[in-house]
Amino acid sequence: MKPATIRDVAERAKVSVASVSRVLTGAGVVAEPTRLRVLEAVEALSYVPHSGARSLSTNRTDTVGVILPDLFGEFFSELIRGMDVAARAAGLHLIVSSSHDDASDAAAAIRSMRGRVDGLIVLSPHLDAANLAANLAGRLPVLLMNGGNNEAGRPSIVVDNIGGARTAVEHLLSLGHRRITHIGGPQGNLEARDRQAGYAEAMRAAGCTPTVVAGNFTQASGHQAMRDLLAEGVRPEAVFAGNDMMAVGALLAMQEAGVRVPDDVAVVGFDDVPIAGLVRPALTTLRIEIAETGRRAVERLVTLIAAAARPDDPSADACEIITPRLVVRQSTVGERTESALQSLSSGDST
Repeated sequence: MKPATIRDVAERAKVSVASVSRVLTGAGVVAEPTRLRVLEAVEALSYVPHSGARSLSTNRTDTVGVILPDLFGEFFSELIRGMDVAARAAGLHLIVSSSHDDASDAAAAIRSMRGRVDGLIVLSPHLDAANLAANLAGRLPVLLMNGGNNEAGRPSIVVDNIGGARTAVEHLLSLGHRRITHIGGPQGNLEARDRQAGYAEAMRAAGCTPTVVAGNFTQASGHQAMRDLLAEGVRPEAVFAGNDMMAVGALLAMQEAGVRVPDDVAVVGFDDVPIAGLVRPALTTLRIEIAETGRRAVERLVTLIAAAARPDDPSADACEIITPRLVVRQSTVGERTESALQSLSSGDST
């Protein structure tokens, strides 16, 4: 059987097609008996409105687009989870695409979504504002989440990566460590750049020499970086990895080499992905509430879509800054000290 059409609904309810449209879109006044007949016909015929036709009549798709650098890994799954919760609460659908961590791919993904979404969330550490503007048509609302620190005056959510990295290093310094090595993220990535900058600032402020080894935000790169460090025979006192997955890789490499964490080498990560609290020793890290950030991004975009008719609204251009919070676990303080810290934070003095 062919799916029912809006004309089928109109014939069954004995009303005009325009009346059916007004009932389904909520646009215009319809008498209550008419509305009930239309809804009854819709249910009886299992009618599903055509999204393309509806978007032409309402100028809305009830869909938002999300451009991410990658779709693999705990960070992005947590981010999408938060976005999905907020989108569902707002009655919206998500279209998620990957830029494959490449500016040209990100631009192509943006072009592919034009006319299909009511607004866009773009997290692309390699995509600058000029490229973004060049590849967007009209006044499509866009929220940037590129982790850079130059988005003032644009609708954006950015993480204070420099401040978070400083906090990580200051924590290690407070424990008496001076030879602190940083496993950095990929070249050209704004978040990796800022985390490395915060690390270097904190090290120089303490009179220590920064030491950076290359990584690319993957567990494998953290594992290899740590293996290379241990092979050189100059063991650092502590390691600050640019994200949790590289920190986990470093932990595994040290376990394989018989290096004790934190007794021989302390380790700090960044992001607080779910696995950070599950590995042993549990990972000290900088928490940014990933799922909550995703939820907040969709809520901000919904506000931008609603305010699209009010371009002079100053609140639309706000840059929201997320301050990472240090979560101290066993990889820097050991089990006994971590338990004591948790007791104090919960008010347990026994």
